[in-house]
Amino acid sequence: MSYLLRKRTMLIVRSFTILLLSCIAFKLACCFSSSISSLKALPLVGHLEFEDVHHASKDFGNRYQLIPLAVLHPKTVSDIASAIRHIWMMGPHSQLTVAARGRGHSLQGQAQTRHGVVIHMESLHPQKLQVYSMDAPAPYVDVSGGELWINILHETLKYGLAPKSWTDYLHLTVGGTLSNAGISGQAFRHGPQISNVHQLEIVTGKGEILNCSKRQNSDLFDGVLGGLGQFGIITRARIALEPAPTMVKWIRVLYLDFSAFAKDQEQLISAKGHKFDYIEGFVIINRTGLLNNWRLSFTPEEPLEASQFKSDGRTLYCLELAKYLKQDNKDVINQEVKETLSELSYVSSTLFSTEVTYEAFLDRVHVSEVKLRSKGQWEVPHPWLNLLVPRSTIREFAKGVFGNILTDTSNGPVIVYPVNKSKWDNQTSAVTPEEEVFYLVAILTSAVPGKEDGGVEQILKRNRRILEFSEEAGIGLKQYLPHYTTREEWRSHFGAKWGEFVRRKSRYDPLAILAPGQRIFEKAVSYS
Repeated sequence: MSYLLRKRTMLIVRSFTILLLSCIAFKLACCFSSSISSLKALPLVGHLEFEDVHHASKDFGNRYQLIPLAVLHPKTVSDIASAIRHIWMMGPHSQLTVAARGRGHSLQGQAQTRHGVVIHMESLHPQKLQVYSMDAPAPYVDVSGGELWINILHETLKYGLAPKSWTDYLHLTVGGTLSNAGISGQAFRHGPQISNVHQLEIVTGKGEILNCSKRQNSDLFDGVLGGLGQFGIITRARIALEPAPTMVKWIRVLYLDFSAFAKDQEQLISAKGHKFDYIEGFVIINRTGLLNNWRLSFTPEEPLEASQFKSDGRTLYCLELAKYLKQDNKDVINQEVKETLSELSYVSSTLFSTEVTYEAFLDRVHVSEVKLRSKGQWEVPHPWLNLLVPRSTIREFAKGVFGNILTDTSNGPVIVYPVNKSKWDNQTSAVTPEEEVFYLVAILTSAVPGKEDGGVEQILKRNRRILEFSEEAGIGLKQYLPHYTTREEWRSHFGAKWGEFVRRKSRYDPLAILAPGQRIFEKAVSYS
């Protein structure tokens, strides 16, 4: 009798569960249908796409795939504001969220939204870039948030100008890099890209269009820069410019010892007068014929000695430098470079250099992209790990990771270089270690099919080992392009900035409509 009673109870519970899930599914279907109808009714200059949306469910990381309900191709800023304002007015009864997508170069679905609206930001830049060089006290360029940095370079060079701070890869949108920080080898001197912005135009999570700067709506301005898309969508930016060089002297040297490598890097970024314009570095582990490969693009200072240098089985550290040249100062600059190099502790036989145009130097990673695409190795998973490590613990980090946890660099570069915190604006949302000097460590491994230990899971496991080692050793690092899944992890990441971050979210995007792919805040949906 008790058995029959239990069985009957289980059937009732199961039936109730199925009924409840069916009701929820029916409710969701009605919501989707209602959402589509209401979105179609929006008066837009651009258009919404509801069928061909799968491209917006992918990104460079190639690990997450969240299919949106629609993709907005805006022609005006008002198109973006109208769509967001409409979703804002729908309130918590709608589960619609919004993700701004540039080139889709995010790594973990940050520019995606499941069943929401993805905004294709590149549709927003039909206007000609506006370069202001004569009337302004300092030159600048006004650009769309969906504009690519490579296009900005091409246009500003026509005026003999260029932005001060870059990323290593230029085929990214302005809004995308400013929502993070934008770091490259110029950051020690000029700070990240977010330190070189005069003004922004923002569409908030309420659909408001606001201009902001340090003097106007400064809270929003500071919050959006490095704010991971949480407070608004960048639709326009005013970027600081400087006179552009014509040529670049590009130098590489090798070190056998990390301490000597780091000491020279730190000496160079602190030097008065800034002896170089760009300073980066790489970790190279067990690479056969390394210097022979360099000969394809660089010229050795000592050809015979360079030919005898063996890189096999070694963990090496490459210091990469650049000095900007103009025709009228070329000989003087070359002499200064020679004197500065004489003060460094690299392996003397490994000095390689070349001279290239400024444009070719800045767009150098695109050359690698073209080669990888031709081999079918570009659109593969990229489980990258980007870290900011304090100067006081970088040597301990290097000892524990390079050559130990990280035993191969053939599937992607490992970039290591220091920057000065004084060049970063602490009022922005970007998070860095507290020390004046900290290092970017970017482990940019690709999961190349067919390569031993090159699978996604193996790389992710190695990344976890690096993070676990750093936690146990008290390294005190911060993630750059951070990825966390719990509120506590995000709270720990932002540290003292967390309270301000939450306050700004409540003020500018109280329904948590924007950038759900960051997984920081979740939209509270009411199904009543």
